[in-house]
Amino acid sequence: MNYDSIKKRLHKSLKPKRFIHSIGVSYTAANLAMHYDFPMELAFLAGLLHDCAKFMNDDEMLKYCNDHNIALTEFEHNSPAIIHAKAGAYMAEHEYDIEDEQVISAIRWHTTGRACMSVLEKIIFIADYIEPNREHDPELPYIRKLAYDDMDRCIIKIYENTSKHLIKSGKLCDPYAKEAMEYYKELTSK
Repeated sequence: MNYDSIKKRLHKSLKPKRFIHSIGVSYTAANLAMHYDFPMELAFLAGLLHDCAKFMNDDEMLKYCNDHNIALTEFEHNSPAIIHAKAGAYMAEHEYDIEDEQVISAIRWHTTGRACMSVLEKIIFIADYIEPNREHDPELPYIRKLAYDDMDRCIIKIYENTSKHLIKSGKLCDPYAKEAMEYYKELTSK
């Protein structure tokens, strides 16, 4: 895998802040992968490409999904900000020639998560939230520590804080995210 060519392509297509975020997620994901004895190169790649479709605005994203027969739920049609994950998974496979299903799936689920995530899906979901350039959550120091202690409990904390933010913003929570939060709460209560 030629990471340099992917970085150059992302640097050209993404806004500077989004590109820096993607680099931060890739290194955070690689670090989490080392900690959890997961192949670092897969985590790095998924982190690097997780927002590869973020150069499009909402209308362009909807058109991209329609043009490539990417199925969207009614919720996603009404909340196009989250569909970059599905568009990005397609783009990673078809435009960046990524063949690893784990990487594609991690990109697909990095925004909403899902119940019973794979290790790589968890790593990318968490890395997206805790990477060093993020400053959106006053509890980030605690969440960053939790990421290295217990990924499942970290995921719950991310869902809880994201839910609070969505409620304050008057936005709805994605059904996949709701289902996943309940799944991980039940899993960690046992």
